[in-house]
Amino acid sequence: MSDNNPSVPLAEFVNPPDPTETEPFVPLVEAKKMSDTPPVVAPATPTGNGTPTQVANGNSTVATKPATDDNSIFSVFYTLGKKVAIVGSIYLVGYMGWSVAWLIAPVILSVARDQLAKTSAKKRDIAKASALASEKDVILARIDELPAWVYFPDVERCEWLNKILKQVWPNANHFARTLVKETIEPNVALALANYKMNGFRFDRIILGTIPPRIGGVKIYDKNVDRNEIIMDLDLFYASDCDINFYLGGMKGGIKDFQIHGWVRVVMKPLIRSMPLVGGLQIFFLNNPNIDFNLVGVIDFMDMPGLSDLLRRIIVEQIGNVMVLPNKLPISLSEEVSAVALKMPEPEGILRIHVVEAKDLMKKDISVLGKGKSDPYAIINVGAQEFKTQIIDNNVNPKWDFWCEACIFTTIGHYIGFSLWDYDQTMPGVQSDDVLGRASIDIASVIKKGVVDSWLTLEDAKHGLLHVRLQWYKLTADSNDLQQILLETQLLRVTSMSSAVLSVFIDSARHLKQARSSSKPDPYLVCSVNKQKQQTAMIMRDDSPVWEQGFTFLVANPDNESLNIKIYDQKTGNDIGQYTYTLSTLLKQFNMEVIQQPFQLQKSGPESKLYMSLSLRILKPGEIDKESDALEQVAALTRSSSVKTPEVAAVTTPAFKESQASSKRLSAESPISEEDPAVATKISPAMSASTSSEKPISELAASVLTHRFPDTTSSPGEHGLGRMQLSIRYSAQRQKLDVTIHKIQKIPLRDPSNIPDPYVKLYLLPGRSKESKRKTGVIKDNCNPVYDASFEYLISIAELRQTELEVTVCTQKGFLSSGSPIIGMLKIALDDPEITTQAGLNSWFDLQPEIRHE
Repeated sequence: MSDNNPSVPLAEFVNPPDPTETEPFVPLVEAKKMSDTPPVVAPATPTGNGTPTQVANGNSTVATKPATDDNSIFSVFYTLGKKVAIVGSIYLVGYMGWSVAWLIAPVILSVARDQLAKTSAKKRDIAKASALASEKDVILARIDELPAWVYFPDVERCEWLNKILKQVWPNANHFARTLVKETIEPNVALALANYKMNGFRFDRIILGTIPPRIGGVKIYDKNVDRNEIIMDLDLFYASDCDINFYLGGMKGGIKDFQIHGWVRVVMKPLIRSMPLVGGLQIFFLNNPNIDFNLVGVIDFMDMPGLSDLLRRIIVEQIGNVMVLPNKLPISLSEEVSAVALKMPEPEGILRIHVVEAKDLMKKDISVLGKGKSDPYAIINVGAQEFKTQIIDNNVNPKWDFWCEACIFTTIGHYIGFSLWDYDQTMPGVQSDDVLGRASIDIASVIKKGVVDSWLTLEDAKHGLLHVRLQWYKLTADSNDLQQILLETQLLRVTSMSSAVLSVFIDSARHLKQARSSSKPDPYLVCSVNKQKQQTAMIMRDDSPVWEQGFTFLVANPDNESLNIKIYDQKTGNDIGQYTYTLSTLLKQFNMEVIQQPFQLQKSGPESKLYMSLSLRILKPGEIDKESDALEQVAALTRSSSVKTPEVAAVTTPAFKESQASSKRLSAESPISEEDPAVATKISPAMSASTSSEKPISELAASVLTHRFPDTTSSPGEHGLGRMQLSIRYSAQRQKLDVTIHKIQKIPLRDPSNIPDPYVKLYLLPGRSKESKRKTGVIKDNCNPVYDASFEYLISIAELRQTELEVTVCTQKGFLSSGSPIIGMLKIALDDPEITTQAGLNSWFDLQPEIRHE
């Protein structure tokens, strides 16, 4: 077969099939013949060494070794015990007179679990065989599952690298065993300890003879620092490992471990002496596909939940070691310090706003057929995962969920969204259904600065997801702090950050003894606000060397501190503390502290902690000038230099036209409203100076107080009363805020029947139930004061085509022959003043009731 890429449909170039999700390929050339002719299997014939072989279609293949007598006895007892348990369960249900549901539910779960185990085992067996086959056999066996170099023109073949891996795997096997024992084992033990399960340890680690296989390699030569080399490897590892472990008094095992994903290898820094590269950073860009088989007592005694919990924790700990932002650093030269290779270096922050979804699939089943769904969204950026709240019984959910992710590399990295239908069948068991997936390339967000988009969901029949992403770069200039703090305040989301703190924990010296008989087993926990990170545990060492880095998002460096505590794992005692005030770091040169010793508190007199700190301030990325109008409006709202009077002056004609159409401040009213354009012309210098000296929030408040009085003496054009409303739209948050302040001069038709007014809101067109908002009822009042605020999640494109319907009703009207409606308003939301910082705040004349057709 030639090296040229074969003809592959365009869809497969964009979305190549995932070999872990489809039926694994048969790695033999004879697979094509076998699909046409059923195999003829001859009886096993022993070979010279006692190993039986089987002949299929004339070809000899080596089978597995016969089971030992011990395994046969165990299998017989296992089968007998299983039958006795089944018969005993049926007898017990009948004897106790219980409902048959107590028997059906476990049977269904058991059958489903066995079927899933068989399917997974089949995939693992075939994948293991394919890992041993040559590339030629793989390609001829199934043409639609080719290596990565076939699908992507910039991915190159690397059979030479697979041959090298096969040669060096016995030595790499030893390194991998050490990594598992020293890094993954203590972290798994700590994680299980949180569930009151102690005593986890690996007993035997044999990774087997099958080496990892590289399906392709990609070298980056553009937008790369000249002091580093970056390459991506398509890694597929289907091992014949044999790993035993103990959990308390139970013994379990891991077999048929498989992992598939893109591994990035960064060679940095480049040096002038051999080996020319100072070190390596190895990590997965995104969570790889991991599968393995649990064997032994742990799997046999599943009730369910124990093996699932252990499986999840093992996968998480692998991610904590190898998935971005976690990296596996390997030093190759003594010239390069550990700080340069292991300290986190975020490139920026991605602020993520999951607004809403539409037209999701219906997964729930009700009595009348298919119901709706209980959707929630999961956002993944490497190992960073965020989850929205669950919205019950809704296929058009509005989450308004905000989160922030640290971005450590912008090349070839993406953010993934997955939507799920929450379905808890029984306590401790979840079987959520997927509602769709979508992803966005982070490089495209950085280029545009702001991305506001509806994403079409993949792996779903229908559905859309509305997300908004904004890129923030990092600076070492403390003068940028006030600008980002002001922007965060205007956003009105308390969880947003203004800075990023990078911490590198190098080591500790001369820790105090937690136990008189032996040295401590120390691990360190560092926290900023509610965020916590911890190092690995070092066995029996009073001067541990951790060399681990962490990253924290900081809301306000002026008010927060880095808190550090060192614990002894055996006793749980605190053996050292330190608190570092972040405002001190703002005054340091370049806002950094490199490899400084700090005297530990509540420890020994010579106990010290060596660490490095770096603080960076968020600064909005540049907005692409060619981006659409939606992103430009968002950028305008985000900018801290917006001057409300000037924006109003620019939009004066539209403002006046909207003012006339909505009949606010009618000619009969004795109240006069100043034209913002006139106010700007009278004192432009004062306007400019005020906006530069005062925060935007104070400026907006002063404008509102000056322009809109709190009372009115007129009952309005139609004599139905007047309403004071505030309407403001935040393009950055995609949110419409409506505040019903008060109503005055409601006519009193009958002194014995004073109205009990309340206000209803709807968005038009549609008047959907989801857009309905309602104030409380105020008894016996013609001048009610509500000050009630309501929010709508809506894009600016939809806003321009939407009207706000406001209806004033009286509760007493329902008991009389007349209509309960006192008056109505229809306000077009395309008024430019609504999108300004101050928003629209005015008195409106109530209109007579409008009958709906």
